[in-house]
Amino acid sequence: MMEKTDILSLTLPEVEALITEMGEPKFRAKQIYGWITKGAWGDEMRNIPKSLKEKINTVCEFRLPKVKLKLVSKIDGTIKYLFELIDGECIESVLMRYEHGNTLCISSQVGCRMGCKFCASTILGRVRNLTPSEMLGQIIAAEKDTGEHISNVVMMGIGEPLDNYDSTVKFLRLVSSEDSLNIGLRHISVSTCGLVDGIKRLQGEGLPITLSISLHAYDDEVRSSIMPINNKYSIDELLSACRDYFDATGRRISFEYTLIAGKNDTEEGAVKLASVLKKYMHSGIHINLIPLNEVKETKLSTSKNVNAFKNKLISLGINATVRRRLGSDINASCGQLRRQSQKESL
Repeated sequence: MMEKTDILSLTLPEVEALITEMGEPKFRAKQIYGWITKGAWGDEMRNIPKSLKEKINTVCEFRLPKVKLKLVSKIDGTIKYLFELIDGECIESVLMRYEHGNTLCISSQVGCRMGCKFCASTILGRVRNLTPSEMLGQIIAAEKDTGEHISNVVMMGIGEPLDNYDSTVKFLRLVSSEDSLNIGLRHISVSTCGLVDGIKRLQGEGLPITLSISLHAYDDEVRSSIMPINNKYSIDELLSACRDYFDATGRRISFEYTLIAGKNDTEEGAVKLASVLKKYMHSGIHINLIPLNEVKETKLSTSKNVNAFKNKLISLGINATVRRRLGSDINASCGQLRRQSQKESL
């Protein structure tokens, strides 16, 4: 059988080329593109002739994720989605509501192979990469389900975006296109555990996203014990790449720091963290402290330790904030819902 084209992973010019190859007028491509970026397909595309729909369906597939499970927080209205993909695999997305708009945290892979000790997403490893359409589709499906506009995107869900580099970059170009969802790149954050080669490549892409570095430790000994990637790229290599990225792009880098009880949450650790960041970064240092949503394999840092850590950083001239814990009553930490679903299917 002929492999079908994943139409939602195409740019408008690529759809135009596809349509003209079918002998159809070029203007039909923009009509079709308008429909698929709203999550419509088949009979839902009301102004497309039946004959053209049949042609498209023969050569194209439409990979919009299906809502398998939806949990809504009674605390803050956060929505946790378990999406089922075309092959039956599942991923997660989280819709968070803020005063400045709705933010969707999306996945970039089915599972993850990075092995971070505090993350539920990586416990069973990586199954496969997501296509650009499967990343874009999470936003479209959430907007379609809620009827609400999503203005901000964070690539901090299941998977390591820079381990799926080509699809991540194409997704960023698609989602920010005026022909597609038109979400500004300055409203998109890409999180990485520290793939230095990917950071260096991203530096030259001309994409003004916010780069978020999952740092989570102040020295190689601590970081290697919780993040295996540090055995390949040391803190020196990672922060040198971050400095170069900032110098080349002018875009501030956000450092994510998950606080794990007894591992990296002492005031002494805060002093060491401030020192190592100041050594490499000239200015614009921001640390996003993350109180861990509980995972069986790790222990939560206490509120007292979180605040003491933050206050120590601020006293040392480091801009530090504590991320709000949203959706704590619905397993909103990415990977938990998928893992639960996998256990139930066994």
